[in-house]
Amino acid sequence: MMLRFLAVFLTVSTMAWGAAAQENLRPETLAALEPPAIPSDNPMTPEKIELGKMLFFDPILSGNFGMPCSACHLPEAGWAVQAPISIGYPGTTHWRNSQTIINSAYYGKLFWAGASRSLESQARSAARGAVAGNGEDDMMEARLAFVPEYREAFREVFGDDWPNIRHAYMAIAAFERTLVQTDTPFDNYMRGDDDALTAQQKRGLELFAGKAGCTSCHSGAMLTDQAYYNIGVPPYDGWENDELAQITFRYELYSKGVSEEKYRKFKDDPGLFFRTKQKADFGKFRVPSLRYTKFTYPYMHNGMLETLRDVVVFYNEGGGENEFSATKSEMIQPLGLNEEEIDAIVAFLESLSGEEILIDEPDLPEMQPLPMEQN
Repeated sequence: MMLRFLAVFLTVSTMAWGAAAQENLRPETLAALEPPAIPSDNPMTPEKIELGKMLFFDPILSGNFGMPCSACHLPEAGWAVQAPISIGYPGTTHWRNSQTIINSAYYGKLFWAGASRSLESQARSAARGAVAGNGEDDMMEARLAFVPEYREAFREVFGDDWPNIRHAYMAIAAFERTLVQTDTPFDNYMRGDDDALTAQQKRGLELFAGKAGCTSCHSGAMLTDQAYYNIGVPPYDGWENDELAQITFRYELYSKGVSEEKYRKFKDDPGLFFRTKQKADFGKFRVPSLRYTKFTYPYMHNGMLETLRDVVVFYNEGGGENEFSATKSEMIQPLGLNEEEIDAIVAFLESLSGEEILIDEPDLPEMQPLPMEQN
């Protein structure tokens, strides 16, 4: 009887240990992604989302009638640009890597240095940015009034007699809040599907939350703490030989109010310093989400790391060096990962992306003369 009891006890204990071990592979620092919160001052409706979708792809919201939101956030390029630096307004280039729109609804800080706190304000900043849309609100608003379909849509959605540009940004934000992905292999695994991840991906998750220490910054459902760090990303190499990039970089230094000494000296992106003017913030950038990264290469604020494996190797080597290495985070230290462990973490990172999100672009209306008032 005692032997039978011990056998049953050991069997149950083994099963319990196995379940616990399986549970331990679901770190409390990470979570599956739930639907995004919707701001009370910009509720979602199908009509508003459809209007926002049209405006997202319509170059009418730009200075030259040629730079829609989709110019820098291409669906077939991860809703970003698969190049180190995003394209810029004609005659210029951009100066940072384009970030994906997918799951941007969850961010409390938009842009690499957190310059906007909502998708509504981000849309406005992008449409008006000198090296992005380069538009003026009054000009873009007047253009919308010349499109009968937009006049009707703004009247239906917002009650506008004539399209209001602030409402255009609200519609774009509403559309962007539909671009979320909550059914990745990682999400399914975190919700209890043990078969959603491969053995290699589970090993990568264990390393990600353990030995590699990635969850120190890449935590929560979005896998980011949205804080700012300098991890030693090397400067954008285009500033050495690309004339337009050099001009854009100098313009950004000037327009963001750095001193003449810094204007002449800097050869690297000061990052968060542009906003705070605090030396401790030199070279710091907001931690990006790791979701959908399978499709958003290259990586970092200046696209200097080409593949996800390059990123893991970069961290394994203790980061890099840049002009502002004095502010480099002390958390960035060599990890001691071997090749097999690096491959496992890369495999896990790929589980943070589901199927590629592609949509049919909408048919866009054309501008027409305004109807004349009848006497």
